[in-house]
Amino acid sequence: MRLDKYLSQATGLPRSQVKRLIKSQKVQINDAVNQDHGFQVKSGDLVLLDGREIPPPGPRYLMLYKPQDTICATEDPEHPTVIDLLDLDNIKNLHPAGRLDIDTTGLVLITDDGQWSHRVTSPRRHCDKVYLVTTEDPISPETAPAFAEGIMLRNEDQPTLPATLEQLDDCHARVTLQEGRYHQVKRMFAAMGNKVVALHRESIGSITLDEDLEPGEFRFLTAEEVASI
Repeated sequence: MRLDKYLSQATGLPRSQVKRLIKSQKVQINDAVNQDHGFQVKSGDLVLLDGREIPPPGPRYLMLYKPQDTICATEDPEHPTVIDLLDLDNIKNLHPAGRLDIDTTGLVLITDDGQWSHRVTSPRRHCDKVYLVTTEDPISPETAPAFAEGIMLRNEDQPTLPATLEQLDDCHARVTLQEGRYHQVKRMFAAMGNKVVALHRESIGSITLDEDLEPGEFRFLTAEEVASI
């Protein structure tokens, strides 16, 4: 693909502006300045614009370490969103694949591929979500069997799908869900007479939050991670 077309499609910038950036030595290919807007970018070439890597145009897939007090939405008038945390060009079509509460931290997947996003969130796809839970009171022995059987939540007409609870100590557990109902983990513990005081999502399907990421940081998913959903 021509360099100017590559950059225009990847960033959303007009082709005329891209050509000016190329001419002004703002673009590097494999760490060397390139001023040829007709240069053919090949698979595996590293393209930099003002020192920032520009991934190939097409669907984008990212993982973000969501911090507290951030909304899983594309825009919000009162709070910063997960999209606001992305230091990327052409972010208008990106959206979170699923949601976390404002006070919940951890893994959020972000994409502009609607079909892939649906596979992440659809219970029919059995894309398990794993959470680290901290409770206010000790977790009762009845909790794990109740989760495994399914719990009828308030104002719901169907019990939750079977969930797994691995108790780590008195007030900490790892919970695996097959679905993502509104405030589900908190409501399930509330149904057992307990309160969740901290919640952190560790993984979605086989995609695990990168331990090198700090809250608010993100990275692109690998091809293997994308294909695993």
